[in-house]
Amino acid sequence: MKKRTLWLAGLWCGQALAAPPQVVLHAAPSTPDRQLHGRFLHITDIHPDPYYAEGTSQSSQCHRKEPSDDDQRAGYYGTPFGVCDSPWTLTNITFEHLEEHWSSEIDFVIWTGDNARHDEDHEIPRPLDEVFALNRAVAKKMEDVFLKKGIPVVPSLGNNDNTLSPGPNEITDEFASIWDAFIPSGFKTSFRNGAYYSLEVIPDALAAISLNTMYFYHNNKAVRGCLVGDASDPGNLQFDWLEEQLEMFRARQMQCYYRYAELSLRYQDIILGSLFGVSNVSKYFYFVEAADLDVSPETDGMVPHSSEGTIFEALMTNFQALAKGSKHLNYDDYAVVTVSPSLVPNPYLPSFRVFSYNISGLGSTTVGVVGEDEYLLMTKKERASRWKHLPYRHGNDGNNDRQCMGAGYRDSWRCKLRPWRSDSHAPSRQNTLWTPLGYAQYYIPQLEEYDEKDGPKFKLEYLTFPISSLHLTEGPVPLRNLPKSLREAGVTESELAPYELRDLTIPSWLDLACELGKPREKKLRKRFKKYMYMGGEDI
Repeated sequence: MKKRTLWLAGLWCGQALAAPPQVVLHAAPSTPDRQLHGRFLHITDIHPDPYYAEGTSQSSQCHRKEPSDDDQRAGYYGTPFGVCDSPWTLTNITFEHLEEHWSSEIDFVIWTGDNARHDEDHEIPRPLDEVFALNRAVAKKMEDVFLKKGIPVVPSLGNNDNTLSPGPNEITDEFASIWDAFIPSGFKTSFRNGAYYSLEVIPDALAAISLNTMYFYHNNKAVRGCLVGDASDPGNLQFDWLEEQLEMFRARQMQCYYRYAELSLRYQDIILGSLFGVSNVSKYFYFVEAADLDVSPETDGMVPHSSEGTIFEALMTNFQALAKGSKHLNYDDYAVVTVSPSLVPNPYLPSFRVFSYNISGLGSTTVGVVGEDEYLLMTKKERASRWKHLPYRHGNDGNNDRQCMGAGYRDSWRCKLRPWRSDSHAPSRQNTLWTPLGYAQYYIPQLEEYDEKDGPKFKLEYLTFPISSLHLTEGPVPLRNLPKSLREAGVTESELAPYELRDLTIPSWLDLACELGKPREKKLRKRFKKYMYMGGEDI
């Protein structure tokens, strides 16, 4: 897997203290009278390729040669289940679709990295100038379709955007210029130092954090691996900065998206989940667990599967273990990681997700006044008051002091844990204001059948919501963006709604995992695998 550990941290964060009013530190440029819809878009791994040519062979990365087999021929809009990157035709039609169907229906965009072609054609090496040019072109589309309408966009870099080395450097400086419209002025310095920043997508109410996780990647020899005591290591500097951000958001009672075991558990009360853009393969979820903190320094507890077997097999093994201990699960010990699909049809089909989140209870959904909403301020005050009285239950108390005295653990983060508290009423734990409710995933089936005269259309692949919620007054998905089979009231079951999750809280995800962990649930497992791989090859 080429990009397994390259994860975006898009942290959506909600709420600030009731009194005194907080100054909005790093808000996105916004249209004050814009209305909230309780939805956001996650799009990742676009990978446009300026050398892609219709009719060429996949063996040349779809750049040249006549294929001997029609199955290897590059299509007009891309080559599904193949090895090639995206033609501009696919990128363009995707943004046209998003503008027509979604730009008036969402509140912000999480845009994960990899906006350049893979550097895998030895006859056409990929220069750095090309990486910049492709990113600039995609950024321009993001500005035109979303930012100019007042919709904040939160970009994040990937490994194919070349962010291995510590900043400031030529790459972070150039991306600071390319993404100047997206990055708040207060974070220009931190971005140039390491390509990470924070953005309040709804001023004083909801924020997002974007991380450069190349600094956490153990195979990145340009950094030093976040060793304990190495205060100048780029990964440690980024985590120090991240912790400062999370402390600030907690003080202001704001919710966030991000990753990493200890911080994700310690800040479970304000983190709503983790969004990953990853390796162009599979669409799945897994858990960061308190048990991950017990691994040795040599073990990468964050990797969801080993080199043996497929991701699906590894997930089912993990979920089966959860199912066996389901009666004793402690929700304090888990955080959820969701892996979203890629736009590039390599090795599956072009896809994106639209998430829904809870905005019920707000007296006004006008962006410019949400931060001063009476219900929001009351909710913040209640959460802040409750937090003060919660006991400390975790951290170093759970570690074996004798083991931490050993050479193998003494200098590991495992033995440097801080005590932390958990709030069972947090939005990540129960359905309340800002809780993620579900998502709808769209894709282009039969991509190879379309040509210049007959353009493709994105269709709903599946959604996580209960069917009964689709026809509520403020439904999670606009009816016009649902297939006809789901638009009519009275529908009670559909293959497009395989899970019917009540929300995307930690308990809901664990319930689904435990069901999948039961070997007798063959039908559910089959559906899950189908949606993981879109009918393609297991990885």
